[in-house]
Amino acid sequence: MIVASFVAALMGSAPAHAFGGSDTRGEVQGDEVSASAHSSRIKVTQQSGPTGGRQGTVSPTDVNWKPPPCWYEPVFSPAQLKDFAENDGDGDVGLRDGWYGTRLWTDHFKDGKDATSIFTSPSTVKGYKDYNLGKNGYFWRGVAPDVTAIDDTSLCSRLMFWVDAGEVPDVPNAPTPKTLAEYAYDRIKVPSTEIEVRPQTRSTVNLPAWVWLDKGRFKEVRVRAELPDTGLWAETTAEPVALHLDPGTPDAVTQPPSGDCTINSDGSIGTPYTRGDADRTPPCGITYLRASNGGPYRLRASLTWRISWKGSDGSGGDLPDGTFPATRDMAVQEIQSVNR
Repeated sequence: MIVASFVAALMGSAPAHAFGGSDTRGEVQGDEVSASAHSSRIKVTQQSGPTGGRQGTVSPTDVNWKPPPCWYEPVFSPAQLKDFAENDGDGDVGLRDGWYGTRLWTDHFKDGKDATSIFTSPSTVKGYKDYNLGKNGYFWRGVAPDVTAIDDTSLCSRLMFWVDAGEVPDVPNAPTPKTLAEYAYDRIKVPSTEIEVRPQTRSTVNLPAWVWLDKGRFKEVRVRAELPDTGLWAETTAEPVALHLDPGTPDAVTQPPSGDCTINSDGSIGTPYTRGDADRTPPCGITYLRASNGGPYRLRASLTWRISWKGSDGSGGDLPDGTFPATRDMAVQEIQSVNR
């Protein structure tokens, strides 16, 4: 059994990344091999939607929702593991287990010696002969963008294990299309919320400011997340559905009163201001009731995106709506009149 050398690697000079370093954006593309359990091979590509201009990610409206903290995925083919074990040998053999030195890897995966982990059950894992060369499949390992966010140390912590090609292991935290859809949630890039406002520079007390969004800019964005060597994929779609206005002061009235401007049938929000509209009530806008003495009001405009997904197995559903806010200064003046 690999006991003394394994524990020494755990308690001795192992780099800190093997025990909870964070790489929230870690992605390993295609067939590239990573020695870090914080890097995922999930590949995310944009399928539709704007690609230029200022962009950013949405924030879930459900503050308690979080993407999956960890999952298992294929890491090494037999040939890749042989090359890594015999020529490198420094890296993660599990989500919380780092092996440093080729002997640890060759003893377990080449010479069939059992290995021990203090983080998972069963704690003793039977060894493999000659890296399973000649077999068709992959060695799988737990992956987590941020191990420090996982309270249960046994979660996704199995030592690297074998799975035949074309199969997904029947274990807790095995990847599913929904896992991929949720992983892709904060990798969806949506256009920044740049609203049009008239009057553009300075508003006037009791006169409405018109707010709108161009129909050509705010279209649905769809991304595809695929996990190589599994056949699993999911497409996650963000669709703009409403704009919420917060005037930045209680001394204001929004149109509509809720502050929620719905999207029009052509994809626009609100109606552009035209000359002669100054005394009309806009379908989407703000009327300030008091001048912004001492500094401008901070108008906050948050675009809501409805997030849905569909997967390779025919599954699908909704994820929490996302918002992307923007702010702009609104200087509001009060017109003075003098009677003689």
